[in-house]
Amino acid sequence: MTDKPSFIARFPALLAAFLLSASACATPLAAPGAHSPAMVAAANPHAVDAGLQILREGGDATDAAIAAMAVLGLVEPQSAGVGGGGLLLHYDARSHAIAFYDGREQAPAGATPDMFLENGNPFPFDLAQASGRSTGTPSLYAMLKLAHDAHGRLPWARLFEPAIALAQNGFEISPRMARYVAFMGAQAHLKEDPAARAYFFDANGAPWPAGHLIRNPEYAATLRAIAAQGPDALTHGQIAADIVAAVHRAPRAGTLTIADLQAYRPRQVAPICGAFRVYRVCSTAPPGSGSALVAMLGLYARARPHPEGVNSVDDWAALLWAERLAYADRDHYVADDTKAPVPSLQLVAPSYLDQRAHLIDLAHAPTRTDPGMPAGRVAFERWGRDTGDEPPGTTHMSIVDADGNAVAMTATVESPFGSQRMVHGFMLNNQLTDFSWTPTLHGKPVANAVAPGKRPRSSMSPTIVTDRSGHLVMVVGSPGSSAIVAYVARTIIGVLDWHQTPQDAVSTGNMVARRAPARLESARLPAGIADGLRARGWALQENAMEESGLHVVLETPGGPIGGVDPRREGQARTP
Repeated sequence: MTDKPSFIARFPALLAAFLLSASACATPLAAPGAHSPAMVAAANPHAVDAGLQILREGGDATDAAIAAMAVLGLVEPQSAGVGGGGLLLHYDARSHAIAFYDGREQAPAGATPDMFLENGNPFPFDLAQASGRSTGTPSLYAMLKLAHDAHGRLPWARLFEPAIALAQNGFEISPRMARYVAFMGAQAHLKEDPAARAYFFDANGAPWPAGHLIRNPEYAATLRAIAAQGPDALTHGQIAADIVAAVHRAPRAGTLTIADLQAYRPRQVAPICGAFRVYRVCSTAPPGSGSALVAMLGLYARARPHPEGVNSVDDWAALLWAERLAYADRDHYVADDTKAPVPSLQLVAPSYLDQRAHLIDLAHAPTRTDPGMPAGRVAFERWGRDTGDEPPGTTHMSIVDADGNAVAMTATVESPFGSQRMVHGFMLNNQLTDFSWTPTLHGKPVANAVAPGKRPRSSMSPTIVTDRSGHLVMVVGSPGSSAIVAYVARTIIGVLDWHQTPQDAVSTGNMVARRAPARLESARLPAGIADGLRARGWALQENAMEESGLHVVLETPGGPIGGVDPRREGQARTP
């Protein structure tokens, strides 16, 4: 067992807030003094159950994450699963090492830069999404196997037993899943797939309601194959053949082949890390958006060396400025760094952040926000700026085991139900719509343009925060498409700067200033913040869909404290 971090001793007000508010949290959380060093925070109670079961059996954080993910692919098919991908950070309590595992899908060899254009114009998004051409190589379980080989403790096959049992015995459809089935069913495309129609709808085409008991024996069979064969179950044999057949089916057939499935390799690379106050924040390397998260926190800290708290308009103005500047750089530079040069370390270099922070004027909103030149004018002028969006179809989990090891994992099929094509009990992804659809802008290539074998840019930002000695402080991440970076940054600031409890930080209103107008949920913001920002020139637009799906575990001397998004169905619990 490693020593617990001592950072709360430097913030007695924060510790007092934890003690006072523990009884008011929306979900079962471990208060200081509970002396339970492990915690699972995930998007569905069944997934939390599976993760905790594995921890009780002696599994570690990686084992618990795999078990929880197998369940989420069943009970939250609109968000993630076997047919998608994910990004994972692992923290080793003994060595304090943080490893990043890249399980982002990639484009097939037959992908072309204009694959989402027709007569030079972009496809309507719903048609591009619900198509075979939107599907990249399913990669989640290849990544999970790589992480398990490095860190797992229990046998690989054991980790799938909770999900297999649940798929066989059945589960009650949650209200959130029911809402998504009804919504996507009304869009017609989900019903175009015979397997999806038979699974999600009754004989008359009506969506199954919340509370309906549903079984998925095909999913159970798929997990048995993965348990026995590892990721090869998805790249060789009948499952692989049926994935390819579904992608090649009209309308809007894709080009994915068995050779593409077998050529995919997950990566273990160094994360992107940077300082925030007295902490070290580590998140995803490209094609993830960790550089934007680290930059956002660094810019905010420079603008607010002495923060006042969640009720301060100055603090919120600094956060919005940091978001605008960090997103401008991300949109311009970040892509698959194996296919395009990405100045990741330059984007978070202290000297560059100092330079960018000089642009911040807390009294006034920016009139425009251009990307900077962290690697010089040549690198800047190489690319056209892309501002494409990502629809929400993502999940996140934060896990700490009894030895202090941790996993932050964000996984996705991209849009709700991915490409809306179902194979062997799981949904295929539509991740290739995360590429920039227009390969050139103003005569310049776009860094995130489609190319064979390329991974699309991702906003997923699972994050691990440590103190300067390397002790674990926080595990955090979120779904939310391009807003993920802003959600995670605001939560870290809320806990570490504004002294909020994890639950209070997660529950606070979101405000995302990727571009003008900034989107917000004003009902969850402190009184006067929105009006104060408008008085400084910020254009704000109410957005009821600004829910996050954040899951946080904060380490304290008395044990972990969790926070989960009250807008969704997640829980944070100890064994």
